[in-house]
Amino acid sequence: MPASSPRVGLFVTCLVDLMRPSVGFAAVKLLENAGCRVEVPATQTCCGQPAYNSGDRGDTRDIARGMIEAFTGFDYVVVPSGSCAGMIHEHYPALFADEPETLAKARELAACTHELVSFLVDVMKVERVEAAYRGTVTYHDSCSGLRELKIKKQPRQLLGSVSGLTLKELPGAEICCGFGGTFCVKYPDISERMAAEKADDIGATGADTLLAGDMGCLMNMAGKLHRKGSPVRVRHVAEVLAGITDAPPIGEPKA
Repeated sequence: MPASSPRVGLFVTCLVDLMRPSVGFAAVKLLENAGCRVEVPATQTCCGQPAYNSGDRGDTRDIARGMIEAFTGFDYVVVPSGSCAGMIHEHYPALFADEPETLAKARELAACTHELVSFLVDVMKVERVEAAYRGTVTYHDSCSGLRELKIKKQPRQLLGSVSGLTLKELPGAEICCGFGGTFCVKYPDISERMAAEKADDIGATGADTLLAGDMGCLMNMAGKLHRKGSPVRVRHVAEVLAGITDAPPIGEPKA
């Protein structure tokens, strides 16, 4: 990789690390194919979003300080998750409004942090990928990526270049699936109803595969679809774009 290639720090995220490592490998492949030098800092941790959503600003600041230190010095920080990228990009600076020195570092990190697919399209100017996927897919727009980071057209643009793939739009694609981080724990009945309605919309498309860019949303929807006996397979969009689909669909046991 040329020395002039952008140096990218990959923030893997908790759910990818623990539940779906194939997404991390897919992210590395996509970034390297786009001409990036990719590194995965060993000291990275959770972004602090669960604590933040629960109102625990003290622990969130401590976590954020560690993350700022882990990712200092990269040209870009890239995240295969709209919600985790949104946490860093939108909320880290506000955490340190009364700490000028740390605030400057938080703003610097926020400015160079991007969700994976939007980084490929908007920053690296990737127009197509060399991948194949046989089937009809539908796409769910996760809340944080859509509303905080304005991710909408980017995944659809790249999916349009995947050989054999047909994209069928999901009715209510921009409606929350009911996960919402700690929302599903605080309001389980409401969350369950939202997931059920989302599952019905997914089934109505006739698609055989559901894609999205956030593992929390994907696991939530996969669980509901499985409980309903739906045959729809669930995958992270990065896996399809990278052509890494050897792992069983999300929510299905390994063979």
